[in-house]
Amino acid sequence: MKHGFLFVALFCSLCLYSQNMTVDSQTYTPQQLIEDILIDSDCITNVVVTNVVGGDFGGSDQSYGFFDATRTSFPFQNGIVLSTGRLANVPGPNNSLSDDDASNWLGDSDLEMVLNETNTFNATILEFDFTSVASQISFRYMFASEEYQENNPNSCNFSDLFGFLIRPTAGQSQYENIALVPDTNIPVKATTVTPGVPGVCPPQNETYFGNYNATNAPINFNGQTAILTATATVVPNQSYHVKLVIADEQNYRYDSAVFLEAGSFQLSTDLGSNRLLATGNPLCEDETLELSAYQAGQNIYEWYRDGILVQGTSTGCGTCGTYTLTEPGTYTVEVGLANNCTSYGEVVIEYAPNPIGQNATLVECDSNQDGLTIYDLYDAESDLTNNDTNLAISDFFISENDARDNNNPIPNPTNFQNTIPFQSVYARVINAANCFDVAALELQISNNIITIPDLEACDGEIIDGFGDFTLSDITASIINQIPTNGELTYYETETDAFSETNQLPDNFINTIAYSQTIYVKVESNNQCYSISTVNLNVLYTPVLEGDSTSTYCLNSFPETITIFGGVLDDLPNNYYYEWYFNGALTDVHTSVNEINEAGNYTVVVTDPNGCSSNRTITVNSSEVAIIETITVEGIAPNNTITINVSGQGNYEYALDDSNGIYQDNNVFTNIPAGAHFVYIRDKNGCSIVEETIYVLGFPKFFTPNDDDVNDLWQIKGANDQFSLIESIQIFNRYGKLISKQTPSSSGWDGKHNGEFLPNDDYWFVAKFFNGKTFTGHFALKR
Repeated sequence: MKHGFLFVALFCSLCLYSQNMTVDSQTYTPQQLIEDILIDSDCITNVVVTNVVGGDFGGSDQSYGFFDATRTSFPFQNGIVLSTGRLANVPGPNNSLSDDDASNWLGDSDLEMVLNETNTFNATILEFDFTSVASQISFRYMFASEEYQENNPNSCNFSDLFGFLIRPTAGQSQYENIALVPDTNIPVKATTVTPGVPGVCPPQNETYFGNYNATNAPINFNGQTAILTATATVVPNQSYHVKLVIADEQNYRYDSAVFLEAGSFQLSTDLGSNRLLATGNPLCEDETLELSAYQAGQNIYEWYRDGILVQGTSTGCGTCGTYTLTEPGTYTVEVGLANNCTSYGEVVIEYAPNPIGQNATLVECDSNQDGLTIYDLYDAESDLTNNDTNLAISDFFISENDARDNNNPIPNPTNFQNTIPFQSVYARVINAANCFDVAALELQISNNIITIPDLEACDGEIIDGFGDFTLSDITASIINQIPTNGELTYYETETDAFSETNQLPDNFINTIAYSQTIYVKVESNNQCYSISTVNLNVLYTPVLEGDSTSTYCLNSFPETITIFGGVLDDLPNNYYYEWYFNGALTDVHTSVNEINEAGNYTVVVTDPNGCSSNRTITVNSSEVAIIETITVEGIAPNNTITINVSGQGNYEYALDDSNGIYQDNNVFTNIPAGAHFVYIRDKNGCSIVEETIYVLGFPKFFTPNDDDVNDLWQIKGANDQFSLIESIQIFNRYGKLISKQTPSSSGWDGKHNGEFLPNDDYWFVAKFFNGKTFTGHFALKR
């Protein structure tokens, strides 16, 4: 080995002072990086680098090389680094995003297969073979990444991949990954070793997270893990193949790097898992642990606690190799092997104090007072742990010895029946570290009797014997009979009350009509004080009609109309009435109400037992129509009558028959000539108004036979309509003028020059003052 080579490199680095790490991709060959910097040991032999892959940046830079962190805050002084980007971007300060790429820089299928991932890019790979004289090797490393982004939700979802893959050189193709979260099979990634992001993802293996990096960090990555150790069990003197690989996942953005400490690839002795408070597996107070570093052969074992020798052998020992510890510390062992090689082991031991349990008494109710009943032993948990929320009960046991030995726990602690009065059982009280104490729990019974007055509720809208009960009202009625901190729960059966199953809600509708008995359990400090009964009685409630509507006619004011309470049962004389108008109390003691104002009238009808029902009568206002205008346009039969009214009613219209068919439309068309009656009716019943109208028209025939019926042919209409006409000329079928009339004329009698004209069709021309004319014809029939 070229020990001097590494010495020169270290010496030169001491000549420089920098806050930032320095890197070198040119001085050392891949063989030198592995053999002389990472390993540097005569006890690990046959080191041969077999493959190197990195980014091609077309110059003097690589994606791997030597790093020197002397006199910086970085935990390793020096070693080798593999990156998914340009090596020149590895040193600090941390003031830019490292997200390099290179042409044709592919991922690695072995890494994807072992980690069960896909789609990797930019893989940097160093592969080598080695042979060890011991059964275990290890080395120290740290993972750093731009994907560590403090309080950024992306940190929960994205991570580059790396692995330390190992397998025998011959005879086995499947790799094993030894870059794992300690004491797990979880690969180390930014998403598996993280403090999490509040509100987005929880911490994962936070103990092994190092820190987020500020701008002045010695490396140009946002965060890094703590120092981790990769360990592999090997067969001594057998050749193994190692593949160190790191790669971007999904895309080349946000680079990552893995740092391997110089000289840390060494023979290793497994002393077992760290026993840490943070991981929940420390030793318990007064507990001892035997560490074993035994390896076959005459070996020398030196044990250290926190760097101080606590046990050692000066000569080879074939049967020793163990150390029993009794206090916390960082324990290391150096095993001097017979071939002058040394194997190193380390384990961190922390202690947790034992919890202190509190003996307690659990009181439960007993239906027959024989001292035997059912207990939920966990009801006493707060007493047994002395209300310490950091403690819990793991199990209960019949004997104290079983509790200490954690043997034969009671199988049904939530439904346990004692076998003798005042029996004691034993609780195993544990803390987060699973350290324990044993506390005794004495089982007693309660003989308290509570008298509970009946609870009453009114019947519902449907009179069927079922009502709404507020069970918590029971508390006020027995407040002087129960402990100050008494808590009440309610059940339909005594069995349910004892087993605390099927608890009734506070708002409860009885399930047996009119009267039902339920059970009330009173507990104090989570222990049964009493189980008693209470009767639930449903009271009679007045039965009323449903809500209704009515109408008040404003034109009849101040006359009143009568609205009724609407009682449907046979007991109205016993009731008390309250009337509310638009929410304000207006009247009492009467089943009817005389009103002359529109609005919402609510009547509350109350039985002497206090139960009441109510209904609302909505009184709408209306009034008789006020006729504003009636216009008649056109000459019969081609005409239009339009009726315009005002008022607060809802109106409909009829013509000539007040009892006929009414229409919502206020327009009538094609009405015969003459006088007509218009009727306007309020739909809400506020009377009918009428008006006489006249339709201008010319008769289709007349019969001048002196019978006083239709003897004259004359215009039909009103005077205001007649004033529009200038003259009317009548012609026979041959166009001879027979007669000339004016609107004021009494009409044509069917004569010309005193002579009767024959039955025939005659024509007329009506001239209007506006210049228009109207032509028609009519028949003369005698």
